[in-house]
Amino acid sequence: MSKFIPVIGLEIHVQLATKSKMFCSCPTDYIGVKPNSHVCPVCLGLPGSLPVINEKAIMLAIKTALAMRCRVNTHTIFHRKHYFYPDLPKAYQISQYDLPLAVDGHVEVSADDGSVQKIRIQRLHLEEDAGKLVHSAASGRLMGAEYSLVDYNRAGVPLMEIVTHPDITSPRQAREFVSRLRQLVRYLGVSDGDMEAGSLRVDANISIMEPGGKYGDKVEVKNMNSLRALERALEYEYQRQSELKSEGKAIVRETRHWDDGANVTISSRSKEEAEDYRYFPDPDLPPLVVDERIIVQLCKELPELPWEARDRFMSDYGLPLEEAEILTERRDVALFMDELIKHGAPVKLASNWIKTEILRVLNEKNISVEELPIQTAEIAKLLSLVDKGDLSTTAAKEAFSVMLEKAVTVEEAVNVLGLSAGRVTGHELEIVVNKVLSENADVVADIKAGKDTKGKKLKFLQGIVMRETKGQADPKEVQSLIMSKI
Repeated sequence: MSKFIPVIGLEIHVQLATKSKMFCSCPTDYIGVKPNSHVCPVCLGLPGSLPVINEKAIMLAIKTALAMRCRVNTHTIFHRKHYFYPDLPKAYQISQYDLPLAVDGHVEVSADDGSVQKIRIQRLHLEEDAGKLVHSAASGRLMGAEYSLVDYNRAGVPLMEIVTHPDITSPRQAREFVSRLRQLVRYLGVSDGDMEAGSLRVDANISIMEPGGKYGDKVEVKNMNSLRALERALEYEYQRQSELKSEGKAIVRETRHWDDGANVTISSRSKEEAEDYRYFPDPDLPPLVVDERIIVQLCKELPELPWEARDRFMSDYGLPLEEAEILTERRDVALFMDELIKHGAPVKLASNWIKTEILRVLNEKNISVEELPIQTAEIAKLLSLVDKGDLSTTAAKEAFSVMLEKAVTVEEAVNVLGLSAGRVTGHELEIVVNKVLSENADVVADIKAGKDTKGKKLKFLQGIVMRETKGQADPKEVQSLIMSKI
C-alpha cells in the first residue's frame, strides 16, 4: 500500500473572538447559558429582519489572512447558501462564494523528510455559524434518539473558513498544519481555537494518488474534535482506500464520520451528485469594500508570528527546538520570557521556570500571564537569587507560592517564610546535620550495619536536613556531610 500517496485538503472553521454575532448584536457566549436566550429576529431569520456586518469580525479575518500571506480582496460580497438543516432557521446560511475575503496564502510545515513545505491556502471567507441540535439519546447522538431539540444561541456566531489546496501528503502533516493554524489564531487573539468546545472544527478531504499520478475519488471526513482524532481518522481512511484500490474495488465519493471509540470512519451520505446550494448575492447586505489603508495598517500591527519567535528563541537564547516551541505556543508566554531576560533572569533558569511553574499556574487558574499578581521584575529577581545560590530551588518555589497568594515582593515572601539570606553551609550546616543524626540514631545504626542497600534511609536523613534548613542547603553537600559523619 506504500505505493499510494495520500492527497489531503482541509476545510477549517474558526469561531472568531467577537462579543456579538456576525450580523446582529446578540452575544456570542452560548456555552452554559439557557437555550435560545441569546437570539433575536436577525439570527432567527424572521421576516423583515435586516443583517448588519460585524466590523470586528472583518478585521480579525483580515489579520489572519495577512499572517498567512494571503491577498486580501478589497471588494467582496456575501451570498446566501441554501440548504435545509434544522439548526439554520432561515434555511440558508450567509456565506461568501466566488468573491471570498482573501485568497492565495500559505502556511509552512515540515515535510516527511524534515524539509520545509508550503501548504497553500486557497481561500479564506466569512460566514455565520449554525445552531446546535441536542439529541435525547444517552449517547448524545442522533442514532437511538426519540426526539431532538434545537438551540439557536450559536446561530450567527462569526465563522472564518480556511480552505487549503490538496498539498498535504500525510496524516502527520495534516495534524501539524492544524496545530500551526490553532497556534496562529490564538497568537493573534482571533480565536481561542478550542477544538473540544467547537471553536475550531476541521473537515478533511482525502484521496490517494496511484503510481503514474492518477488521482482517486476523494472522501470527506467529519467529526474530528482533536488533533489526535484528525491524524487517526486520516490514517484509517488512507489504509481503507489503499486496501480497496489494491483489491481493484471502487472508492465511493462520499462523506464519512469518524467514530473515535471504534477507530473507524462510517459512511454518512453519498456525494455522487454535485450539491446545488443555489448561491446568490444576499440582497440585504451591501458589497463589502475594504479600504487599502486598513489592510496596510493591520499589516503593520501584526505581531511577531509564533514560528518567527521560535526561531529567534533558538538563535538568540540558544534554546533547543522543543523548548522554543513550548515557550512560543502562547504569545503572552513568549512575551513573558522576553521580559524575564530583559530583567536579568538567566535564560536556562527562566525557560525551566516557565515550563514547570508558570504554565502550571496559568493552567490551574485558567488565566493569562497578564493576570499573574506578581510583577515580571520580581520573578526575575527570584530566579537571580536561585542562580547565585542565595535560594535553593525548593525555597524559591515556596517563595513563589507566597508571592502568588499574597501578591508580595521577593523580599517580603522570603521574610514571611523566615528564609535566611544565602545558603546554609559550613559550620552552620554541620550543626544541623549533627542534630538530625543524634535524633535519628536508629536510622544511623541501620546504615552503618549495611541495612540501607537501596539508599532510602540516607535519603530520609537528607530530607530532614533539607527541611530543617528550609531548602537552603546544597543537597550534594548535605549528602556528603552525612556520609562523612556516619
